[in-house]
Amino acid sequence: MGRAIKSVAVLPRTTLTEAAFEQLISYVVNGTWKAGDRLPPERDLCQQFGIARTSLREALKAMELVGMLDSRVGDGTFVCPRSEFLCRPLLWAFTGTDHNELKEIMEARTIIEENLAGLAAERGSADEIAQVGLAVQQMRDSIEAGNSILEADMSFHLAVAAAAHNEVLKNAVQLLRNITRQWLFYKVLIPNVAPAVLKKHESIYKAIAARKPNAARTAMRQHLEETMELVIQVVEQHESISAGTRNTSKSRSH
Repeated sequence: MGRAIKSVAVLPRTTLTEAAFEQLISYVVNGTWKAGDRLPPERDLCQQFGIARTSLREALKAMELVGMLDSRVGDGTFVCPRSEFLCRPLLWAFTGTDHNELKEIMEARTIIEENLAGLAAERGSADEIAQVGLAVQQMRDSIEAGNSILEADMSFHLAVAAAAHNEVLKNAVQLLRNITRQWLFYKVLIPNVAPAVLKKHESIYKAIAARKPNAARTAMRQHLEETMELVIQVVEQHESISAGTRNTSKSRSH
């Protein structure tokens, strides 16, 4: 299985979950863990990483959601072939998701993008960070013009990912956002949501521009946690309206 895993408890910059996620990805991408390899038991990984099982499971779940790992009940967790990386989110995009899957996708986004925001503050060039600021201005202009901020919102998060200099995570962000695009569209139509979203993005941008990784992670996490709540709320309202429409149609047909 390759070289021994080092503890992440002493790693700088990141939270334990993020550090475990980043290191796990490096073992898969760099070939330390190859396709078909079975991961060590959770107990062993926790001891080697120096983290609690909850943090480890969050990191493993994020990797499973982007198609890097396959968890088989009673058998263990295995590394997927590279051809399957990011395929699972694409499959969900066509088949739809239930509430639990949607929540897990949003949680995966939070873990990934929180870390990317910190990396952008550390690694982003002046021009790359300027692109993040440009996306914020585009959101501001869209609001003033009475237009949807969805495209500017997407540009913002992709600009942050580009500034982080991690292509695997950048691609994961784009696919996970595409899956939830429909619900994000409805979210930004909620009255007073767009200005609030703009403020969150401004906070993230300011932290990145100031080269403050921890502040950038915190701002991104708070933004995405609020987004998760709103998206789930929108989904529930949409399903309630759809159910009401179906019931009305049925009653009229009788």
